[in-house]
Amino acid sequence: MTAVPVAPAPNRLPAPKRVRMMPLVALIFFSVSGGAYGIEELFSTSGPGMAILLIMVTPLIYSVPHALVVAELGTAIPEEGGYYHWVKRGLGKFWGFQQGLLQWICSFVDMAVYPVLFTSYLQSLVGAVAPGEHVLFRLGNLQFDLNWFICLAVIVVFTLLNLLGAGWVGESSVVFAVVCLLPMLILSVIGIAHLVGDGINPVGSLTTGADQSTWNAFGAGLFIVMWNYCGWDSVSNVAGEMENPRRHLPRALAVSIVLIMVGYLLPTIASLATGADGDAGWQNWEAGSFSAVAEQLAGPWLQVTVTVGGMFAAVAMFSALLASNSRLPVVLAKDGYFPGWLAKESPRYRVPIASVVGSSVIYAVFCLSSFTNLVIFDVFLTNIGILLEVAALIALRIKEPSLERPYRIPGGWWSIGAIVLSLLGVCAWAAWQQYVESGTQAVTYGLVVIGGSFLLYPLLARRARRVRDRAAQQPAPVAADLTSTAS
Repeated sequence: MTAVPVAPAPNRLPAPKRVRMMPLVALIFFSVSGGAYGIEELFSTSGPGMAILLIMVTPLIYSVPHALVVAELGTAIPEEGGYYHWVKRGLGKFWGFQQGLLQWICSFVDMAVYPVLFTSYLQSLVGAVAPGEHVLFRLGNLQFDLNWFICLAVIVVFTLLNLLGAGWVGESSVVFAVVCLLPMLILSVIGIAHLVGDGINPVGSLTTGADQSTWNAFGAGLFIVMWNYCGWDSVSNVAGEMENPRRHLPRALAVSIVLIMVGYLLPTIASLATGADGDAGWQNWEAGSFSAVAEQLAGPWLQVTVTVGGMFAAVAMFSALLASNSRLPVVLAKDGYFPGWLAKESPRYRVPIASVVGSSVIYAVFCLSSFTNLVIFDVFLTNIGILLEVAALIALRIKEPSLERPYRIPGGWWSIGAIVLSLLGVCAWAAWQQYVESGTQAVTYGLVVIGGSFLLYPLLARRARRVRDRAAQQPAPVAADLTSTAS
């Protein structure tokens, strides 16, 4: 008789959590900013008036132009790996490879900053965790102390969170945003009350003093504030895990720009109530100084509150950026440049386990103090990536005019021309300012990395071709005959 074919059992695993609208805003917030924590040095470098001006102007000449590029390309090509696919499709495989690999390498030093920043805030509460305070062992020139093991613990915790998928990272980021922003809101209310009650002019001085020119103050501060306003494209790497990215991404970018700018302005203006002199005065501000400001304005309770907020901001930024950066090895592996096992996903959460864990291991190594000076080329490589995305935008407008673009930059080529001039000018100025501050070191580091990537491409491109050839030679799967005859 003829056996009745049995349908395969349905996949009973629930679909992984998608990144919804509010979690997407939170992911962008932490990919770019994380709040005012860390922007204090801008005021001691450029003066209060120029710092406030830069916080308001930089989004117009740097953030908004880049966010517009991300909105158009991210909605036209909403794929996992984001800007890798934009550049590959617009400029070709060679430049796509450079974009993916260089931004992943850039993440090695960028991501190491956040666990170190967490321990820096913790150090203000517990002095025993200071770098070098409790050295457990050494390996050559590398020093493994209590500070590094705390960094390692942070990395392990948020790697485990990332293994649940970008959806859960986004949901947790909403909670972290509340924890981070609430202390700054309290600081803002108390500080502004002091400004009004004491009749203090927060921007009485434009620059740091009479010996600093307006142009010098603008240039020195622009480089600092750029680091606090970059990263708008990071969230595109998890576009494949978003809920309706073509609708939500442009809206989330617009909301995030306003949230981040206000998140910088209110606490910094309020903190100027401490004046210019003293430990909490703006002339002596450096990363982490908001804790001292909080203590002077309201006492130890607010100091602890702000410090804890800074700790959560640091780890939330690490978590959000790990979700983004860990997708870069995945798309490179899918195209054959990296081993295929890097792209394999867990069956339950659809997360690339090897890529997430492998990236975290690298970040843990770069948390060692011997590598912290490498962060000097972070902005250099980031800006190269931004300019490649702008070039891809132009190329796709020319090559694929009929490509569906749910969001299209208004104003046509006039707007694109303004974006090119703005971003090119800002990036060129930042490179020059970096040269003025550190000589050829940043440029040398950057060129070494870029040169290595250029040399690596022919080798990995051959590997990718072999992978594609083997896949093409494999016979196509034949549908199984679901009927059989049994006697």
